[in-house]
Amino acid sequence: MESSEEVQEHTAPILDKGMKAISWLGYMPNSVVIVLVTALMFFLFKYKKEALFLILTMGSGIVSSVVKIIANRPRPSQSLVRIIETTRQQSYPSGHVIFYIVFLGFLILLMYQLATIPKFIRIGISVVSTFLILTIPFSRVYLGAHWFTDVLRGSLLSALCLFTISYYYLKNVIIFR
Repeated sequence: MESSEEVQEHTAPILDKGMKAISWLGYMPNSVVIVLVTALMFFLFKYKKEALFLILTMGSGIVSSVVKIIANRPRPSQSLVRIIETTRQQSYPSGHVIFYIVFLGFLILLMYQLATIPKFIRIGISVVSTFLILTIPFSRVYLGAHWFTDVLRGSLLSALCLFTISYYYLKNVIIFR
């Protein structure tokens, strides 16, 4: 609880709005739409294998949901932390953290693998993705949606998901070209 309180220590209306904006991408249906639109763009530019693997990143949502059911950890309550954003489902793991790390992390990997994409696009996407990956854990705790340990352990779980998807992508297990 102390770590959650430290994240929420400094509050301001502009910070509330910023943290909500950082979390926006992780809500349904936003997350599904961004994955499908991104995959479609890759597909249209003849990156079929990459499009498929981008869609596979949505499997992290299944992992998150299954672990939430098993862990059944309650969300922070108003009596313990400041709740800016009311959420449903269980607290562990943070679905936002898992989605950001797996989807955006894989997108960063693609930006380093696909030299045919213009460099300024690859750098821009990588910078924005890195920013979102680094700020989403703080956003979720700041908004009172998760305990600090939820986002920390969610980060570890998502690293495992990202490693698995990346491994199969880089090993060319699925030949799709």
